[in-house]
Amino acid sequence: MLDKLEWFIALAQAQHFGKAAAECNITQPTLSAAIRQLEEQLGVMLVMRGSRYQGLTPEGQRVLEWARRIVGDTRTMRQEMRAARHGLAGHIRIAAIPTALAMVPEITTPFREKHPEVTFSVLSRNSIEVLTLLDNLEIDVGITYLDNEPLGRVTAVPLYSERYQLITAAGNRFADRASVTWREISELPLCLLTPDMQNRRIINQHLREAGVEARPTLESNSMIVLFSHIRTGKWSSIMPVNLAQTLGFADPVRAIPIVEPDARHLVGMVATHRDPQTPLVSALLHQATTMAQAHER
Repeated sequence: MLDKLEWFIALAQAQHFGKAAAECNITQPTLSAAIRQLEEQLGVMLVMRGSRYQGLTPEGQRVLEWARRIVGDTRTMRQEMRAARHGLAGHIRIAAIPTALAMVPEITTPFREKHPEVTFSVLSRNSIEVLTLLDNLEIDVGITYLDNEPLGRVTAVPLYSERYQLITAAGNRFADRASVTWREISELPLCLLTPDMQNRRIINQHLREAGVEARPTLESNSMIVLFSHIRTGKWSSIMPVNLAQTLGFADPVRAIPIVEPDARHLVGMVATHRDPQTPLVSALLHQATTMAQAHER
């Protein structure tokens, strides 16, 4: 039944029989037959069918929750037994919001020094996508905001508080200031993250609280794109302090604290709430806690 549950999760995720079958490396008739067998075994209809996939039934939604739990627990058991025999090994999948990507090496590098048989993949995703990937068992942990929008049922480890700076070229307006207000920033030609990013929603919120609206002249989901435009000397942006420090801004770029208010938002690592966690996730959460404590000292 475990294979059928994994294929059912893939179908719910892809919302298309052909795509789900391809992801599972099986034929579409094999997938369709497996779903029908699962329905017969459980005695309920799981998928609304027509000429194409039309979604899950209410019973299918409930079975999906159980399937994720069963598949997740099975993976945890297998990892725990493998770790007991051979030590920690395997692959960890991480998805992080763009503003947190620069600090990921602070966790992955010391972790791999302790556990050299572990490999990583790191994806850049917005906060909603991070939680969706976590729910779908497509990633092992996410790095996202903890305090601005609902997280659902997750295990969370706070990492750092995100504060904001105006990033602008030397010679631009406000470039020689010790600080700048949110209201003043609205007067500049800004390049910002796209509205689907929670960082952008946070920036919009603080600008509205200052009585102005965000009217960027360029939007991108890439911090590299924003930084490259800042370096032209014609654009400014708003970036977290930790990101600005990691990128090592120097002449001709200035990083100026934003006040009124000096806003802070908590960023942390999240994992699916499960007891016990997989050995890899448990060890990574411990590494994240160690990093956060080191930053506090």
